Amino acid sequence: MCGRYTLLKDELEILEEFDIDEPIDSYQPSYNIAPGQNVLAIIHDGKKKRAGYLRWGLVPSWAKDEKIGYKMINARSETAHEKPSFKKFMSQKRCLIVADSFYEWKKVDGEKQPKRIQVKDRNIFTFAGLWDKWVQDDKVLFTCTILTKEANTFMRNIHHRMPVILPKEKENEWILPIKFHPEQAHEFIHSIEMEELTAYNVGSYVNAAINNDEMCIQPIT
Repeated sequence: MCGRYTLLKDELEILEEFDIDEPIDSYQPSYNIAPGQNVLAIIHDGKKKRAGYLRWGLVPSWAKDEKIGYKMINARSETAHEKPSFKKFMSQKRCLIVADSFYEWKKVDGEKQPKRIQVKDRNIFTFAGLWDKWVQDDKVLFTCTILTKEANTFMRNIHHRMPVILPKEKENEWILPIKFHPEQAHEFIHSIEMEELTAYNVGSYVNAAINNDEMCIQPIT
């Protein structure tokens, strides 16, 4: 799964990296992004790419209660194209979720050791995401979920699942405003090549989502 990550780059670097020409409203870096928080995402509106915030935890338009979002922070890429909850979004509501590392917890002697994981040759990258708009009475939410997949060889030593990280050359294709057949989106995700990852241990300070400063990424032995 993917339950925490970071985005520490400055706004200008993000705009240049993704060729976006408008400022990001209320942009704030974060050492400890958690479900339920607003996360920086990129969509294509049919004319250009736009960067803005979505709440992490998908609340589909048909949901009766927004609390469903806490159960939908991740979607399994192996089955998302078949599931009624995600099928429509695989077809036409795809987004990029911007990150520069993510956390995972490895079980060691009955304890959970948090690790910070980065893409070896990229200092900023994106997760494949799905999004939707939910309206009830006067309340409007824009929310998202992160696609996950079976862990690669590197991640398998840490956890059995991992987020889908899009290669740089595949990012624009993922969010193009064209309607995929859900099976096409599934094939797209599972055709991408895995990039090399690195990881190091961090302290249990990161376990609490309220903690959001440099101590979250401080290496420990």
